[in-house]
Amino acid sequence: MKKTSLIGGIKENFPSGLVVFLVALPLCLGIALASGAPPLSGIIAGIVGGLVVGSISNSNISVSGPAAGLTAIVLTAIKDLGAFELFLCAGIIAGLIQLVLGFIRAGSISNYFPNNVIEGMLAAIGIIIILKQVPHALGFDKDYEGHESIFDNGLNFGYFTELFGAVQPGAIIITLISIAILITWDKVYALRRIKMLPGALVAVVTGIILNEVFKMTGSSLAIQPQHLVSLPVPQSFDDFRNLVTMPDFSGFTNPKVWIAGATIAIVASIETLLCIEASDRLDVQRRITDTNLELKAQGIGNLISSFIGGLPMTSVVVRSSANANSGATSKASTIIHGVLLLICVLSIPVVLNLIPLATLAAVLIMVGYKLAKPATFKHFWHLGKFQFIPFVATVVAVVATDLLKGVGIGLAISVFYILQGNMKRAYYLSRKELDDADGITIKLAEEVSFLNKAAIKKTLKNIKPNSAVTIDARGTSYIATDVLEMIQDFANIRAKEEDITVELLGFKTSYRDYERDEDSHILVTHKRAM
Repeated sequence: MKKTSLIGGIKENFPSGLVVFLVALPLCLGIALASGAPPLSGIIAGIVGGLVVGSISNSNISVSGPAAGLTAIVLTAIKDLGAFELFLCAGIIAGLIQLVLGFIRAGSISNYFPNNVIEGMLAAIGIIIILKQVPHALGFDKDYEGHESIFDNGLNFGYFTELFGAVQPGAIIITLISIAILITWDKVYALRRIKMLPGALVAVVTGIILNEVFKMTGSSLAIQPQHLVSLPVPQSFDDFRNLVTMPDFSGFTNPKVWIAGATIAIVASIETLLCIEASDRLDVQRRITDTNLELKAQGIGNLISSFIGGLPMTSVVVRSSANANSGATSKASTIIHGVLLLICVLSIPVVLNLIPLATLAAVLIMVGYKLAKPATFKHFWHLGKFQFIPFVATVVAVVATDLLKGVGIGLAISVFYILQGNMKRAYYLSRKELDDADGITIKLAEEVSFLNKAAIKKTLKNIKPNSAVTIDARGTSYIATDVLEMIQDFANIRAKEEDITVELLGFKTSYRDYERDEDSHILVTHKRAM
């Protein structure tokens, strides 16, 4: 497999790291505000997520930081405990629990998330991003950045009246120009080749310049300070030190702190595993993340973040999507975004506070569109109803409720279809068993569902380089899209890189040929030399 040098990785991934930094900055501040925590606590979590989690994790695409999905839990816990200092103890406990989960290999549950549910979650997040950024694009910033729910108090028509009454022409102009720049950068090959000058940076700089021109000319189009990025500006080292909150370790004797810590650990771990599965889907090289290592990395990250006054974190879909869409090829991009967050806090908050939220909204709207583009819905429609219905149900449920509830509904519908068939036990061969074999034949049963994904994935993962593998589907009438794509990725990408000879027998040419959605098992046999 091709190795990338550290310097080469930094040069190649700096543009994507810069884009993620620009996206993460207002999200970190907004989530801290929504959580009832000090503003700097969100930035601290973003820095730790980039530098610490990014260094330990082997995920090449995912980006960690404070998560909107935890805001309600954090806000409630801070109110119940009465002090943010006590809450930081809950973050430490959450980190310890996540470390334990990593060591007991709890990350393997991510293998049982079907692709249609993961893709539905991504599309829903894209729709939510667009819906939540439209007000910022219009110059209405009553809602905080990073909020992921759009129906908190039902359908509030008063909100829409207030929204359209507060529209700012200057914000709309900046949004439209920023979107035009982003689209042009994607479409024009000569511009796309300028890796060190991403379209998002050009859009942000253009937004700042336009607004400064509006202000200097006394134009009514000028955007007011409340519609710009708002980062704390310490005047001295003492000011900066006062912005950092340290934990009150007496909280470890409070049962409420332990309950809050356990709750954060469970929710953060599930969200992280969901995001990791989604991030691996966004990786053009289809690399597989070690989810157990990811839980350990998140645990260490939450420990450090809480010790120095930061919010709890997870792997985050919005930032990871922006990272993938900006061309990230390795975790160097995540680390770069953490370094830039640290630099901005220490040196240039005044400059960053000139950025209009409207231009950042344009960046996020384009990210949302790429996640929820019509082609994705069309793709699952063509796969048949057993793929399309769980996909759409997940999209609707996530948008209408929240990420965990929506994914739970999508999973329930997927399992409902699976339970229509007969459940059969799947098994896999260990690396030692595969090493002892002279030739490997993987014979698929009549029906293979996403529940067999983990067993097949482990078998393929254990196949050593320079092997000869035959995957026999001649007796198979149905293969879940998840498994079929995994086999295709193995044959087309990994096998070529590791000199594995793969023979595929009996595979049909169209996804629609595999119409039924019932469970089955995988049988693996050996061919030994006589």
